[in-house]
Amino acid sequence: QVHLVESGGGLVQPGGSLRLSCAATGSSVSIFSMGWYRQAPEHPRELVANILTGSAPNYADSVKGRFTIARDYNESNVVLQMNNLKPEDTGVYYCNLQTELDGYAHWSLWGQGTQVTVSS
Repeated sequence: QVHLVESGGGLVQPGGSLRLSCAATGSSVSIFSMGWYRQAPEHPRELVANILTGSAPNYADSVKGRFTIARDYNESNVVLQMNNLKPEDTGVYYCNLQTELDGYAHWSLWGQGTQVTVSS
């Protein structure tokens, strides 16, 4: 069984920075992608950034140039560095891992979520 353990998040002023980390623990799995989603109150969950194994990162247009995602393939970790944060970045951030089967995404696993609040 695989678990996603998240860390980071918190309260920051506009223009500040935060770093989110996520580690996949437990059984070893073949990973199709790892990434981060977020959900603001009364809004659907949306993709922030992800990395498919062997591919370049993908970013939501709203975070391009401000957020950077990186994966440690050996340790099955993913980190999201968030700079120049804006109030609209506020929400619960969820780590996501998609397992791989025959070259395609198979199961989708979620972390418990970590709160990011950008406010003065």
